Amino acid sequence: MIRTLTRLLRARFQRAQKPRRFPTARDMYQIREAMLSAMNDCESSGADRLRQRLYQARAPQELWLLRNDIYQLVSQRHSQSEAAQRINALMPVFEGWVDAKQLLRIK
Repeated sequence: MIRTLTRLLRARFQRAQKPRRFPTARDMYQIREAMLSAMNDCESSGADRLRQRLYQARAPQELWLLRNDIYQLVSQRHSQSEAAQRINALMPVFEGWVDAKQLLRIK
């Protein structure tokens, strides 16, 4: 039991000591532009609302959560395979910003 508690405490403190990376305006611009380009040929009121949400996002994690909305929009306009291809192309811009376990390709 002591070994388990020691391991848990060590893991907790090691995570806390990792330096947190904060996005610059340039980082946010690059991520946002990549996402906007993934949906650049989608024109509708829903696409306009999504663009507004992309501009309002303040962190890469918020933008990451909007991927599903882009997927839905593109799949309605084109196909699911096209939407998956576009979403998968976004993964490199999110490396280092979201947990590596979340960076999974859509099949």
